[in-house]
Amino acid sequence: MTLLVTVFAAIISTVIWYKHAPQDELKMGTLSLIYWGASLMWLVDAIFEFAELKSAYFNPAPADLLNELFLGLSVTALGLLIWLAILLLKDPRGVVRQALKRSAKPQ
Repeated sequence: MTLLVTVFAAIISTVIWYKHAPQDELKMGTLSLIYWGASLMWLVDAIFEFAELKSAYFNPAPADLLNELFLGLSVTALGLLIWLAILLLKDPRGVVRQALKRSAKPQ
């Protein structure tokens, strides 16, 4: 389930990045790379887990599915937070810079 959530996040972010690729002001390429990296990590985890469990891998308990869903959503949220931090630090549109200049002006 974790793999599925991160792959969907990677596909959605890649489509959005590709649609706006020439500009990439919002650093969507970075977000899609974060999600593809997480997807690759979960794919390797799934391969090793399948090698260990064999056919039992395809019959998880409902509690395990729910835990993996929460983990996948947590990883997706963490990826968004990292992307947001990068976006605010790079400040491609200068919004943060302008807000800081406005607040620094004496009144």
